[in-house]
This record gives sequence, structure tokens and C-alpha cells, in this order.
Amino acid sequence: MTQSTSHDRPLLGISLMLGFCILIPLGDAIAKLLASHVPVGQIVLVRFAAQALILVPVSWMLGQSLRIPRHLLPPVLLRTILQMAGITAMFNALRYLPLADAVAIAFVMPFIMLILGKYFLGESVGWHRLGACIIGFLGTLLVIQPSFAVVGLNALWPLAVAFIFAFFMLVTRKIAKHTQPIPLQAVSGLIASGLMLPLFWLGDMAGIKDLSAALPPQNVWGLLAAAGVVGTLAHLMMTWSLRYAPASTLASMQYLEIPIATLVGWMVFNELPNTLASLGICLTVAAGLYAILRERRAAAQAAPA
Repeated sequence: MTQSTSHDRPLLGISLMLGFCILIPLGDAIAKLLASHVPVGQIVLVRFAAQALILVPVSWMLGQSLRIPRHLLPPVLLRTILQMAGITAMFNALRYLPLADAVAIAFVMPFIMLILGKYFLGESVGWHRLGACIIGFLGTLLVIQPSFAVVGLNALWPLAVAFIFAFFMLVTRKIAKHTQPIPLQAVSGLIASGLMLPLFWLGDMAGIKDLSAALPPQNVWGLLAAAGVVGTLAHLMMTWSLRYAPASTLASMQYLEIPIATLVGWMVFNELPNTLASLGICLTVAAGLYAILRERRAAAQAAPA
């Protein structure tokens, strides 16, 4: 399908993004359930193995080559390592924090992207959006504070997720024009699965519990498979949503992930953010939506030129 027809079905694109916003918190909830029974390394391996098993056949069916140009291999490898690190950090965050808090803190990533874009890529970022970044950071600190009082430095895992995925997005932006998204994710799944195997060997040698190669209990195999499939399908839906609707239309929808994560956390774990965290979540969402609004306005003003 050509780019010219992708904007003809915005409702489909919005529906796919809504599916992403529903599936991602569900996948996080499954990972949180698994975290007390399965080493984090095994959850990460299953996540990427499922990504490869699902997306390699999809790439072939679409007639898209899995071959990566030689000059792109280093950034693709870096991108895969960043994705592995980000997912590992998120799974660690879910061990210690309520689901909604972990997701809300990680949503500081768009603000980090604005700062990195301004100072590392030379992108134009006005004072309105920089102000939104400051408000977003303040909101994030309000979400972190109650959890920090309870679990200490482990409350900072979602902040690590945000920084890692901000760099992940920068690397992706550099190579996106030269690769197809589905084959790129398929190759990343293959590379990550291959990298995890020697890590398990080193983990066993060093006695690192989170890299134990021992088989997990049989009663969690179904949850492991579900974590891999749900995570992969969620990112596939996000990829396809951008095919049918412009990013400017879909960007604000991603903040639906926070209330959905709150609902899932309440239904599955009986968790709800406290008053201070709720105020921080509201500030973060409001600042993010304002930044998106300014982005759209700037794009609209630049369009005639």
C-alpha cells in the first residue's frame, strides 16, 4: 500500500493504536505476574524469541527482505541492545512498583526526546515545548516520590526505561528511512535471542539469579508465551497504525496507556496510585498533550512553506 492511501483510513489507524494501548499494559501485567516466579532474563528471551517467530514469517508473507545493508548493521545492533536494556529495565520496574506508576514515570520519554532532539540533533524546540518538558518532569517526580519512599532506588527503574528508549528512538529515527519496520523488528528479535544465549551461560558462571538458565516451572509456561505474543502483537499494531493514520493524529492517543494501565493494575493487582502520584500523572499527561498540540501547530505553520 502506498503512502498516499495510508491516510484514507484514519479510523483503522486509530483502532490499531487503541489496540496497542490496551495490549501493552496487559503485557506489562503478565510480566509483573511472572517476575516473582521467573528470572527476568528468561522473560526477555521469550519476549524476543516470540518477536522473531511471529515477525519473520510476516516479513516473508509481505515479500519484505530480512537482509540489512552492511552499513546499517552497527546501528541495528545498537538499537537491539537498547531495546533489550529498556525492556529489561521495565520488567525490573514492575517487580517493585504499581503498574500505573511504572508506566506513568516511563512516559517522561517524550520530553527526553525533545531535549535530545534540540541539543543533539539540532531540531527546533520552542520555549512552549521546553516549558511542557519541565512540567512533565515535575509530574514524574511527584509519581516517583511515594514509590521512592517505599522501595528506594528501585523506584528509578522506569526513569531508566525512559532514557534508554529515548536513545532507542533516536537510533531508530536514523535508520528508519532505510529499513522496513517489520523486517527490522524481526531481525532485532533474532539478534536479541542470539545475544541472550551467551548471557545465560555467563549468568550461570557468575551465579546471577536473573540470568539463570534453569527451566521455569511448567505452570508459568503459558504466561511466558502470552507475554511474548502480546508484546509482539502490540508493537506490530503500533507499526501498522502509522501506516493508516499520521503520527500527529496518533501521538496523543498513546497517553491512553496510562489510564488503561491504572485500570489493569486495579483489576489484576488491586493497585491504585495515591493522591500525590495521581497529581503527578495528571501533570505528566497534560504536559505531554500540550507538547503534542504545539508540535501540530508548528507543523501546520511550516506546511505552506
